[in-house]
Amino acid sequence: MAEVLKVLTCLFIIMFQKKGNVMEFIVLLYDSIVIQYKDTLKLAVPSLIYTLQNNLQYVAISNLPAATFQVTYQLKILTTALFSVLMLRKSLSRIQWVSLLLLFTGVAVVQVEQEGKQKESTVTGTSQNYAKGLLAVIVSCLSSGFAGVYFEKILKGSSASVWMRNIQLGIFGIVLGLLGMWWNDGLAITEKGFLFGYTPIVWGVIFNQAFGGLLVAVVVKYADNILKGFATSFSIIVSTVVSVYLFGFHVDLLFTLGAGLVIGAVYMYSLPKAAAPSPSTPTHSSSSHNLSDSAGDSEMDAFLPKTPGKEKGC
Repeated sequence: MAEVLKVLTCLFIIMFQKKGNVMEFIVLLYDSIVIQYKDTLKLAVPSLIYTLQNNLQYVAISNLPAATFQVTYQLKILTTALFSVLMLRKSLSRIQWVSLLLLFTGVAVVQVEQEGKQKESTVTGTSQNYAKGLLAVIVSCLSSGFAGVYFEKILKGSSASVWMRNIQLGIFGIVLGLLGMWWNDGLAITEKGFLFGYTPIVWGVIFNQAFGGLLVAVVVKYADNILKGFATSFSIIVSTVVSVYLFGFHVDLLFTLGAGLVIGAVYMYSLPKAAAPSPSTPTHSSSSHNLSDSAGDSEMDAFLPKTPGKEKGC
């Protein structure tokens, strides 16, 4: 349903851009999706990986405290950076390498802190499986990093618009989601209907999943990566505070230290590279090729267009 909402939103935006001209709208869709079918097929791989990633996030959050999941999931910055270096031959500044080290350290500290709580929860008989949740979030981070870099590698320089690109992604996402749905819950859906169990909370999750990427894209496109770093750090704090009140999550010194390292690392990684001064040219205050712009966050790589110059445009 999240993919359906994304596609419908993108279709509406393209129609708006065409000023309601239905013929131009249909011709554009036919040309971009059918005529240029090779470009469309290229998106099957990242769409498959993103579908896997999204489902793994549900497994992870079902088995981890919300605050722990939010902190651990920032490992996607590390995996995206490493895949960028390996696949795209990107270079990282010293401060970015330091920030990645701090990120890994912070996540490790949180895991050590949670290990003790896991033993306590085993005694009290909680239904969450910490090992399963941790494995899910790690695989999700790996798939997020690879998909984002692969997406950039095959589509950099493409003339397709942000919205059309996400329609192409969404088509495969819907098909793959339907296949997975019928494989796992086909009989239940046949008996109870497609929308059985769609409570207001479920719809809230769907809308958050569908339009969260739009908001991220707007922030990155119209603000900058530093502001997104602040937003990510703020989200960790909000998740922790809300978890304390809703789920009785206990914040101790180790968790505070680990989360603090992760928040600092996210901010440091978002800082722009300083352009190297040249004797023949004036010193520039910022660089036009910042790894964090192109590969710092897998969410961005699925949306904004990769043109020669730079997540999810939708």
